[in-house]
Amino acid sequence: MQYNYKYRLTPDEATRNELRHHIDVCRQLYNHCLYELNKSDGGIPARYDLQGQLPDLKKWWNGLKDVHSKVLQMVVKRVYDNLSTLKAQKENGRAVGMLKWKRPRDYRSLTYNQTGFKLKNTSGWPQLWLSKIGEIPIRLHREIPDDSAVKQVTVKREPTGEWFAVLGIETKNDAPPKPENPKRCVGIDVGILSYTHDSDGFSVGSLDLSEERERLERAQRKLSRKQHGSANYRTQQRVVAQRHADLKRKRRDFLHRLSAYYAREYDLVAVEDLDAKGLMELPSNSRNRASASWGTFLRMLKYKCDREGTHFVAVDPRGTTKECSQCGVSTDKPLWVREHSCPSCGFEADRDANAALNILSRGLDHVGVVHSDSMPVETALPPGTESVPAKRVVEAGSPGLTERTASAVSE
Repeated sequence: MQYNYKYRLTPDEATRNELRHHIDVCRQLYNHCLYELNKSDGGIPARYDLQGQLPDLKKWWNGLKDVHSKVLQMVVKRVYDNLSTLKAQKENGRAVGMLKWKRPRDYRSLTYNQTGFKLKNTSGWPQLWLSKIGEIPIRLHREIPDDSAVKQVTVKREPTGEWFAVLGIETKNDAPPKPENPKRCVGIDVGILSYTHDSDGFSVGSLDLSEERERLERAQRKLSRKQHGSANYRTQQRVVAQRHADLKRKRRDFLHRLSAYYAREYDLVAVEDLDAKGLMELPSNSRNRASASWGTFLRMLKYKCDREGTHFVAVDPRGTTKECSQCGVSTDKPLWVREHSCPSCGFEADRDANAALNILSRGLDHVGVVHSDSMPVETALPPGTESVPAKRVVEAGSPGLTERTASAVSE
């Protein structure tokens, strides 16, 4: 299994300057590769043909000698990875342009692959050694598994000025096998009023980011009053970047905790195969859709299900809200109607709960699990409650979630 672990770096001023120099050389090499691709008349050359030109480039480009050879090779790989992304988007029918040259503010990372890095413990303090840069203090806030090996290191400078290292780790242990007959299964319907509503009746409220947004807007107003390019302007830019980072970190922490809970507590998780980008392009309520980050949540849920040996099924979202989960009869419901009431069988439930049951049913059909046609709504909520606010979501595996899960099973 492969994982990415992100750690904070605390380099001194001299090391920060050296890192900036290496990143700028990588940026110039990236732009040079684009120049070579654009001037080639016989089509795009193979990646290893362009990569094989690096030794000749070093003869007249002295700056390349300051950077580790593997880092330069990963720059060439980055160009071709971006080309592959453009090609895939074009095949999907999207209008795409050409790769653009990178400005200094657009290129903020470098990658060591296989060699050129080492984790050390100098005088009791963890250090990340990078070839041609030196040792950098690193905050190992989480232990690296003993049976794993670090295969890649990416050093990145955030807009806030902070430095981070992303370690690509490969473990010897494979993911646990997925059960052939999953017992604990759940369907999840995502939304805005309630972020998730699952087929067990458990509802999690949307994350409240109003305070973070207010601080961000206040910082942006202050930035607009500064003289562009001045020292005060650059200082306020950092403040705005920090406000963006605070908002992003709070959202991602919430999504990580919620996705980890579902991946660990269930044998099968069924969700809607949402087109998050298409939903963003709809004419109204796009800010709330962007803040919800449904696409990010589903991506997190997918890789965590693979890691935990849990079935992850993305089903067709069409009709999950309209169809009755008991008899299958479709009923048109405007968005403001929050209750499902079937005119055919009389089944009544919350709109999102009915959708979650339909999602679960489709997910079970997808993996070939036999299930009952009648799937009554069950609740795992404490008595007298209808939903759980997002701030009450605790880390998966904690005693709070264990107790909730145990009580749900006993009920």
